[in-house]
Amino acid sequence: MPCAQLIRMVPVAVIGSGYVGLVAAACLAELGHEVVCVDVDQERIKLLQSGGVPIFEEGLDALLARHRGQRLRFTCNLAEAVRHARVIFIAVGTPQSPTGEADLSQVESAVISMCPALDSYKVLVEKSTVPVLTSQWIARTLRLNGALEKNFDVVSNPEFLREGSAITDFLYPDRIVVGADTERSRQLLRELYQPLIDGSYYRRADRVDGPADLSGGVYYIETSTNSAELIKQASNAFLSLKVSFINAVSNLCERVNTDVEEVARGIGADRRIGSRFLRAGIGYGGSCFPKDIRAFGKVAEAVGYNFDLLKCIEQINEDQQTGFLKKLRTALWSLKDKRIAILGLAFKHGTDDIRESPAITIVRKILAEGSRVSIFDPAAMQNCRTMLPEGVRIQYARDEYDAVKGAHALVILTEWPQFSNLDLARLHLLMSYPIVIDGRNLYSPAKMSAAGFYYYSVGRPFSEPLSEKYAFALDHTQSQHSLDEKMALP
Repeated sequence: MPCAQLIRMVPVAVIGSGYVGLVAAACLAELGHEVVCVDVDQERIKLLQSGGVPIFEEGLDALLARHRGQRLRFTCNLAEAVRHARVIFIAVGTPQSPTGEADLSQVESAVISMCPALDSYKVLVEKSTVPVLTSQWIARTLRLNGALEKNFDVVSNPEFLREGSAITDFLYPDRIVVGADTERSRQLLRELYQPLIDGSYYRRADRVDGPADLSGGVYYIETSTNSAELIKQASNAFLSLKVSFINAVSNLCERVNTDVEEVARGIGADRRIGSRFLRAGIGYGGSCFPKDIRAFGKVAEAVGYNFDLLKCIEQINEDQQTGFLKKLRTALWSLKDKRIAILGLAFKHGTDDIRESPAITIVRKILAEGSRVSIFDPAAMQNCRTMLPEGVRIQYARDEYDAVKGAHALVILTEWPQFSNLDLARLHLLMSYPIVIDGRNLYSPAKMSAAGFYYYSVGRPFSEPLSEKYAFALDHTQSQHSLDEKMALP
């Protein structure tokens, strides 16, 4: 029994302490491995060593606290981390280049830097999102920089993490994909993931609770490296397609006065299609979908295939934001000098990530038309302050109700759960105009009509107040409190 435990403990180095690297490092330590997380950013490493967490992700702070200083440590010393590791995860950034391809310069830099430390056999694992054939370039770069071929294999192990649920996505995955071209690398990756493959992790009393019973083990898929790289990009492209498809359908629904959520429910009930990613809204965003769609298109272009479908996905996504702005103009006629309350900056709930956030794009367009905005997001405001600095036309609010004081319209851009449970009576009294433009369909049109609002959503009929007296009963104390708040406006 002790021998089996020893075999399963794999020394791991994770290069990069960003979103993917930090989640991978914490979760691999949770599985029982000794993990060193490496980054060139000294301030970031100092923060992690002292107990800080540089990103917002549900459950990450607890997992880091659980393993920091025991199975998990942080360093800037790449050579030391590589020498002591058997498996090296490359989890550095692959941002979009000006021409649309993935910029792999950070991957190349990490690979070159580790060459002198490859003094025994190790597996280099692509965890960053990279285009197909990257593994071949990594292997070639290693050889050109003096690494002996007997001392390494390159494996693709794409991540399928959703921001906001990344910890459970890693520990309770739909599947684990490992692309490897040698049996020795396949065997080492099986050792690494053995607690998930055989289900033993899920029988532990101290496991992280998850959404499913995987005690029988996870779905573990072994492929070639090229196939694994392609699986990642194709998966993100297909999910983006589902989002754009239902958004295109939502525009048709508005034109024939029907409800896209009823239509989506009927489509999603088909087991061949499924209901996930069939929520109409303001479009996809974040660090993966927009970048990966463009990079995937560039890969297809480079090998001589015209993948026009990817261009259509992007165009629908852009059009969705343009159409949403039209709703706001329809509601207010002119946006100049209007006070607009904004709820949500992150590209989705559960994260502070504002990269490629459709909310940021929409806020900028609102400001460009001469409006003043009051903004609240429970996690992403600090990240946004450098991009949208506070000033005469931009204010950051204390909470949802502070944001809506005196607003001519409320615009909901991120689906945080707390935004779907607003006190509508209080909201109504605080706003100058009872107008809500909901980019996430958090409320039913009937409820908003009964609460006295002019309500615009995505792919559903417009609703207006039932009557001038409004069909809702207000608690006197609560109403007076809200009225006092409104009167306190500067």
